[in-house]
Amino acid sequence: MKGRVKAALGVLALLCLAATATISGATPLPDLTGIPARQPEPARTHPPGTTLREVDGGTAFYARFSNALPTDPGYFPVGVWFESALEKDYVAKDLAAGLNTYVVLTPDSDLALVRRSGMYAIPTFQASLASGYALGDEVDMWGGGGDAPWTGKYPGEGDICVPEQAKCGFTVQQQLRAAAPPGAMVYANYGKGVTFWLSDEQSQAFIRRFQDVVSADNYWFTDPNICAKTEGGAINGNVRDLDPEECRLAANYGWTVERIRKLAGGAAPVWAFVEAGHPFEDSPAATTITGPQLRAAVWSSLIHGARGIVYFNHSFGGDCVTQHVLRDCPGDVLPAVTAVNKQIKELAPVLNSPFLDGAATATGPVDSSARLHDGKVYVFAGANRPSGGQASFRLACGGTTAVVIDENRTIPVSDGTFTDTFADGNTVHLYRIEGGGSCGF
Repeated sequence: MKGRVKAALGVLALLCLAATATISGATPLPDLTGIPARQPEPARTHPPGTTLREVDGGTAFYARFSNALPTDPGYFPVGVWFESALEKDYVAKDLAAGLNTYVVLTPDSDLALVRRSGMYAIPTFQASLASGYALGDEVDMWGGGGDAPWTGKYPGEGDICVPEQAKCGFTVQQQLRAAAPPGAMVYANYGKGVTFWLSDEQSQAFIRRFQDVVSADNYWFTDPNICAKTEGGAINGNVRDLDPEECRLAANYGWTVERIRKLAGGAAPVWAFVEAGHPFEDSPAATTITGPQLRAAVWSSLIHGARGIVYFNHSFGGDCVTQHVLRDCPGDVLPAVTAVNKQIKELAPVLNSPFLDGAATATGPVDSSARLHDGKVYVFAGANRPSGGQASFRLACGGTTAVVIDENRTIPVSDGTFTDTFADGNTVHLYRIEGGGSCGF
């Protein structure tokens, strides 16, 4: 109460002093009546045609499961397929390569070691320290799209379906799903059945009925058969074989992701598979993926909406036959994997942010997508032609500069447009738009 009285008396004294100064001819207090009141900043609106699109499944997707993968925006799944986690030194090598998730593990793996190392595991067996449960691999190819009884046998063990020529892939996945721990995130990988051979109805049944997270493996750079009319020819409606330049193209990894995302309907995360070695036995048409090819395949997948990356880590031909490519093989693949995984980790909050469709319209031989993160627009672009070329990007959200991430250069934006060169089919550029532009979301 005393404080309020003192404050009131102080105000009264100031008013009296002001009146006295004016009456006595002293310098009057400044007249504030002519200064306009501060106006609130106008609400920013987004340009027509720009739309926010949430990542498939939503940012909190993993939180719905027990012992879940992280929902932290800084986590983006970067996995390796069917590894062993037995020794600390080998797990340390995987960590150094930027891996954070084991997708299928050998049964003798030490999941306590995995967890202590800060990694996550999705095995085909129940384990208290697992962050998911994996179903059968490529069941669409060896089980087919049908509900016939399953013998419980896998390829190479004898008859799979009853009768022998029947299709029982749905039964296989349904029975394996029933063995998953309650509340676990269930994952499955498919192959050429859902991408090339089966009807859309059969493929959609595989993609939507049995698992929570899904992927499909098409090895466009190394598969000796994938360019055939009956396989990769799906890109042109199966009317002809693909020419080598059409087939051995990083952009086709993005095509695979789009195929599975369309079947999934955006309801669940789609992860992408990229081979890290020579996944087929030696033949004139079987090759080993290169470092630049691998990086471009990964980014094509991410541009097209992949919410995780899985590396196929086995080589059955080439110069380094092994089940542990990223631990055993010299060459440019391990440095490429390490570098692209570092980029993914640094950009994870962006990759987990919504797409901003319509924010950047590309003209030229590229696939691209835009994201909105922390008030900034990011544009990711990769060549979709073997020879690359020049591409222009029209920005709907303004900005004065395109910062080319990890390339130590910038490109001025003029009249809402910037242009860049893509040297070949493996070229990828990542841009952050600076200079005050905003879509107002």
